[in-house]
Amino acid sequence: MSVRESNSSPGKIFGGCVVGSLLIVSLFFLGACGDQPADEGDGEGVATLVAEATGFLGPEAVRYDPDQDIYFVGNFNGGGMDADNNGFISRMNIDGTVENLEFIQGGEGEVTLHAPRGMAITGDTLWACDVNAVRGFDRHTGAPLATIDFSEMDTGFLNDITPGPDGALYVTDTGRDAVYRIAGGAISTVHQDSLLDSPNGITWDPERDRFMVVPYGGSQHYFVWTMEDPSLTTEGSVSGAQLDGVEVVRGGDLVISSQADSSLHVISNGTDRIVARLEGRPADIGYDAQRHRVAVPYIARNLVEIWQLPE
Repeated sequence: MSVRESNSSPGKIFGGCVVGSLLIVSLFFLGACGDQPADEGDGEGVATLVAEATGFLGPEAVRYDPDQDIYFVGNFNGGGMDADNNGFISRMNIDGTVENLEFIQGGEGEVTLHAPRGMAITGDTLWACDVNAVRGFDRHTGAPLATIDFSEMDTGFLNDITPGPDGALYVTDTGRDAVYRIAGGAISTVHQDSLLDSPNGITWDPERDRFMVVPYGGSQHYFVWTMEDPSLTTEGSVSGAQLDGVEVVRGGDLVISSQADSSLHVISNGTDRIVARLEGRPADIGYDAQRHRVAVPYIARNLVEIWQLPE
């Protein structure tokens, strides 16, 4: 495990890494990016690489815990669809040093965890999507607290998760063009629509009182709906595609990771701007609001980078 600090400017474009069995390739194959490139400006307003942490095993998602001032990192440790019970969640400090690589380890004690991906925090519970379940753990001790079993549903690839204002959890299914709702341990389908185009990242936008979903497929639009009106609405576009993580940051801007162009995009007032060119295919990002930083995991590179976003 190593950490490299850096004050460098954004990295160069790197050819897409091969994820292999982590996703169903035939399902998520994508064409070229759109015709309208994002504004990259004159070198100002770009993100800066702060630190790089290595030694992870297929890190797919990061979640920042503001109370503990720490990042959680979900590691596949194998194929993303393998029910092998060897996935784990790490605790990473804000400087990129790893406090505990296997904070929550599948197969140890009473923990079941195959390939953790998107995570969310409600109260003292850290929720993580897994191959056939959403699992809850104590965010302080790592002890297992809950399992929401999806094994009897025809799911494809449970991917990301966010709490809603109603106290429920909302989960994307990239393989079934679906979004599910978990409330009181019961699962219901909120959306199942090809318009979602392999929905990946999901978040609640408190600035505008709406849910947001970004697609992993060929669409370059993101989609929204509200608690009052569940109808899907197509919102602004992103110049990249194969969108993965999405976070609402200071001022209501959006930060979106694109695997197709290996970049971080900031959407501000409807304008798409690339703030970082990355060396690899970024997965589900985590946002540190205190420092205005974003942690970027790379499944194939087994590392996580921390980037300082421009103000």
